[in-house]
Amino acid sequence: MAMFRILASLAAAMACATAGAVNTYYVAPSGDDAAAGSQAAPWRSIAQAQARAAPGDYVYFRGGTYAYSGAIRGCASRTDAVSAITLDKSGSAGQPIHYWAFPGELPVFDFSAMKDDCRVKGLSVVANWLHLKGLELTGAPQQPGNHLNHESWGIWINGSHNVFEQLNTHHHMGPGLFIKDGSHNLVLNSDSHHNYDPYTSNGAGQSADGFGAHIKANQPGNVFRGCRAWANSDDGFDLINAYSPVTIEHSWAWLHGYLPGTTQPLAAGNGNGIKAGGYGGRYVANGAIHTVRFSVAFANKAAGFYANHHPLANDFFNNTGAANHPDFNMLGIDPAGAPVALGRLRNNIALGPNPLAQVAGADMAFNSWNLATRVSDVDFDSVATTGWDAPRQADGSLPLMPALHLAPHSALVGIGVDVGLPFAGAAPDLGAFARPPR
Repeated sequence: MAMFRILASLAAAMACATAGAVNTYYVAPSGDDAAAGSQAAPWRSIAQAQARAAPGDYVYFRGGTYAYSGAIRGCASRTDAVSAITLDKSGSAGQPIHYWAFPGELPVFDFSAMKDDCRVKGLSVVANWLHLKGLELTGAPQQPGNHLNHESWGIWINGSHNVFEQLNTHHHMGPGLFIKDGSHNLVLNSDSHHNYDPYTSNGAGQSADGFGAHIKANQPGNVFRGCRAWANSDDGFDLINAYSPVTIEHSWAWLHGYLPGTTQPLAAGNGNGIKAGGYGGRYVANGAIHTVRFSVAFANKAAGFYANHHPLANDFFNNTGAANHPDFNMLGIDPAGAPVALGRLRNNIALGPNPLAQVAGADMAFNSWNLATRVSDVDFDSVATTGWDAPRQADGSLPLMPALHLAPHSALVGIGVDVGLPFAGAAPDLGAFARPPR
């Protein structure tokens, strides 16, 4: 009996060890899905990797182009939505499935050759507990003869507890990354740029945002952190129709509302840097309060920071707007459907000739325009509008640059108010680059 118990214990220990094992797999453009999936014999497709991966496993993508010429299935109609890639196998809490770029290499998922005559999702994520890192995605198309739809999407998300890190999503005919639904997703240190939807049903450029989150109620915890959006035909960040709170922090948005790569305005492109909510111009009783903090918006066709007829006062803390039209627009809506200024604004900076619109009556204090100190270019180490798309740091964080950082002698240093966020000195600095505590 004693020997039986020992053998049973050993068997149980071996089963636990096997269940907890983490496997590492490899995918390469020149691979073979009939291979072993090892570094020496990689698979060719992400579909094969998903079929084999289990919670906690790592899938590394070797550098090169993964080109797609069609979706997983055909279009059921010209208004259907189809996907080139669908990730629908979940990891688990503490054991996400990792889809990472091989260190030092760049895998590029290119959807530009797809000819599907309906809406296209380049990468559709409907699983939970995934971690994507270091991937580049480009080219989700619309078809020239089809004007029945709004946008296609580079990355389309309807899942929870996912991390999207160091992604570069660009040149799609629609948003670069869009959270349709789900909770506790983190978009970290990612870029979305040069997205333009020329064939959208309500006008060229109307729907190609950098980042979007249009989530239902009771789906909290979605965060954009350390992200950059630039040269998108519509808005940089768009939270319209988001019924759960979203946070945008330490992020940058510039040059929206123009034909990407130019300063030619697009009539249908809204052109806001960060559009923090709204419900299509109507009042709703169950809206969410969003937070935008430590972020920069400059040189956008329309507002840098825009409330977009939101029915509640969003929080705008320690942001910097420069050379927008205007920098801050707090146009809200009251229960009767009338326009009203709504927003809780603290420690923000507006620099330039068009600082404010629709702000009378909003909850504002300790912003640059509330203080006797006048803001000018000399308050900053630099006011350069170039270099913001520079390569990121080795860990994926935003590049270090002096633009719109307060000069040490600026009167805007240390004159803010405590809003419950860490700060250096006796009081917070104003603006997006306020000094953190040492």
